[in-house]
Amino acid sequence: MCERDHFQGRTGLTRREFGAIGVAGAASACAPMASGNATDTGIASDTVSFAADGGTMDGVFLRPSSGAHPGVILWPDIAGLRPAKVQMGRRLAGEGYAVFVANPYYRSVSGQQFSDFESFREADGFAAVRPWRERNTPEAIMATARDVVSWLDQQDAVDSTRGIGNQGYCMTGSWTIMSAAAVPGRVKAAASFHGGQLVGDAPNAPANLLDDMADDAGALIAIAQDDDADDPGAKVALANAGSAAAADVTVDVYAGDHGWTVLDSPAYAEDAAERAWSALKALYDTHL
Repeated sequence: MCERDHFQGRTGLTRREFGAIGVAGAASACAPMASGNATDTGIASDTVSFAADGGTMDGVFLRPSSGAHPGVILWPDIAGLRPAKVQMGRRLAGEGYAVFVANPYYRSVSGQQFSDFESFREADGFAAVRPWRERNTPEAIMATARDVVSWLDQQDAVDSTRGIGNQGYCMTGSWTIMSAAAVPGRVKAAASFHGGQLVGDAPNAPANLLDDMADDAGALIAIAQDDDADDPGAKVALANAGSAAAADVTVDVYAGDHGWTVLDSPAYAEDAAERAWSALKALYDTHL
């Protein structure tokens, strides 16, 4: 889980430094989010909202400008809906997916609350999001997943004959498995990157939900090296649960610290992030 100690001693990347990152599209990671219909290099982008459990879900919907494509839900990390996450969704849309970048705090607030991790830290983001996070119980997350999947299946840009993928980071890494368990008939891929609270004794702990995923689904559980050092038993519990599940579950520890996959994270590590991106693409290519 993304907590205060993951930021201790880190200064993060400045906006100027983003321009020097070599990963595709990263130079625009701090650009404003889409505010309406737009087409950028063949990618259509809209800000959208729709009724969902407990409120009005909002986010950004990115997809190729023509055709129908497998749907993907991108659940942002603790800093919420912001340009870096939209840019990550845009890159995935460029690979041929219809991507909804969700506001994980829609039950409490709408739209962008922090422009990047730097502003999150400056605003004491942990204190700000605490009451918003508390509303996202496992039951609420699974209800949200059902509503987002239903919305995706109503979009012309989504090929509803193919499975839906979902990916989450930090606090939402666990959401991906909950979503796949909540809608096993539609969600066929779950990718958790440096996710927290994946193991536990509760029946709805993500490790215990792996067996509720569809038999033809797949899961990628990518663990940060510092999280693994703090709790080396988690990967063992997850691997054992994955082996017992019918779904295809991969558990791996990456050479990056918590947050290594996220463009505006102080822990962003390009080489490890690109390896994780390749694994994500392989998961979606196989199961969607």
